[in-house]
Amino acid sequence: MRSRATLATLAVGALAVSGLFGHTARKPQPVAASPSPNILLITADDLAVHDLDYMPNTRRLLADEGVTFSDGIAPTPLCVPARASLLSGQYAHNHGARTISGPYGGYQSFDDHDTIATALQEAGYRTMFAGKYLNGYGKDGTELVQPTGWNQWRATVDPSTYRFVDPKMNIDGVLKRESGYTTDVMTRQSDSMIGGAAKVRKKTGQPWFEWLNYVAPHVGGPAGPDDPVKRYAGTDAAYRVTVPAARDRNTLRDVRLPTTPDMFPEDTHDLPPGSPRHKRFTQQQKDALRMVYQRRLETVLSLDRAVGHDVATLRRTGQLASTLIIFTSDNGYTVGSSNINGKLWHYDPIISIPVLMRGPGVPRGTTTRTPITNPDIAATILAAAHATPPRPLDGVDLLPWLDRPAQLRVIPIEAWKLADGSQQLYWGVRAGAWTYARLRGGNELFDRSTDPYELRNLAADPAYHVTLVRLRELARRYRTCAGDTCPKTFTPLKTPDQLPQQGAT
Repeated sequence: MRSRATLATLAVGALAVSGLFGHTARKPQPVAASPSPNILLITADDLAVHDLDYMPNTRRLLADEGVTFSDGIAPTPLCVPARASLLSGQYAHNHGARTISGPYGGYQSFDDHDTIATALQEAGYRTMFAGKYLNGYGKDGTELVQPTGWNQWRATVDPSTYRFVDPKMNIDGVLKRESGYTTDVMTRQSDSMIGGAAKVRKKTGQPWFEWLNYVAPHVGGPAGPDDPVKRYAGTDAAYRVTVPAARDRNTLRDVRLPTTPDMFPEDTHDLPPGSPRHKRFTQQQKDALRMVYQRRLETVLSLDRAVGHDVATLRRTGQLASTLIIFTSDNGYTVGSSNINGKLWHYDPIISIPVLMRGPGVPRGTTTRTPITNPDIAATILAAAHATPPRPLDGVDLLPWLDRPAQLRVIPIEAWKLADGSQQLYWGVRAGAWTYARLRGGNELFDRSTDPYELRNLAADPAYHVTLVRLRELARRYRTCAGDTCPKTFTPLKTPDQLPQQGAT
């Protein structure tokens, strides 16, 4: 493991200490600044934590060579809000992009004139983008728009984004259809940009930042003859699926849905009316979901090869040792657990995201339980680059905490109706093993330290009344937090069921 002093050289500034836990939490202190590293942010679309089981290259090259965050969290687990948080370092209630369409959703709802791209550019970085941007980009005459802050821009345009073969792209202001499977296309575009940036850095010393944003394993087209949308055409089991590469299609035909206790739960009497867990699936729908699950994992295989290629490109161009790599997903996903096929909700398989990090100053082969969120990733990138935040940050820099003992934090969680973002579906907090959410018609409270599949709602149990009240107060306090009023205190995590102390200010 690298020394703490070496690690801290990547950190800039101090984390705000708000007294949330009733005392001042100690934190690592930064030391003299180090040269700015190159930064490669690789994101997948809808990749769940358990999907990493099918990504051996990613585990070997990133997890084994860096840090695994075992408690990655998407505070609003949906494409646009999560990606806007990566761009802004803010929660959805502050950056305003609450959902995927409508007045509060999609590309048009997010002001991207002051993002990590503009901040890093001002800090002297060459900035590059490849892949999927925000949902709706490319529609309504925006196909040739190049957002502020990017030196190189190679983005898919909607609706072509979700076509896994020969996607249409805006390549530095020129609309082109690129041939090939979309994961390979995005990797090819990234190769070209990284190669060029390597030459620039060798000549001028200018570091670079790239966001490589894969669309896999999001659903898309074209559908195959044995996919549910065709096999069960005209029924409520005609689910859309993602599209594997030709070499991977049906290689996992024997895979089955997980048999964990949260798959298709039937006893939901203790949940409020607003819980999606009350849904029930027919046997035909379950059969179709098995195919949904298979296709997702088959698509992940090509994604894993792409990550291996990305790392190989850095090695080939002599930049691997000087590049901070962060691999993550916008949100998690579930196929059947909690009676859900999809995302958006606050249950663990959905709100949890994989987060892996390797690079200069990052400990090797370690795992930390200290939570990290989409807004934190933005704050961490800005700190690593010594860049001035472009707007008030809700997230915090995690670099000083990578080799510290696990810390307890309070994370606000929230989501809105998918259609237009006008109505809130839930709000709450996640703190350690505790999840609290306020839904239509009542509360949900889960202790994942004793109930990892969140099968028992403790909200109405008198034995947990004090816990409910404490978490509900925190949820109310941070429901509209902004910048320094958001929870930023860290305190050592001593027991699995630890709660924030009373008397917090």
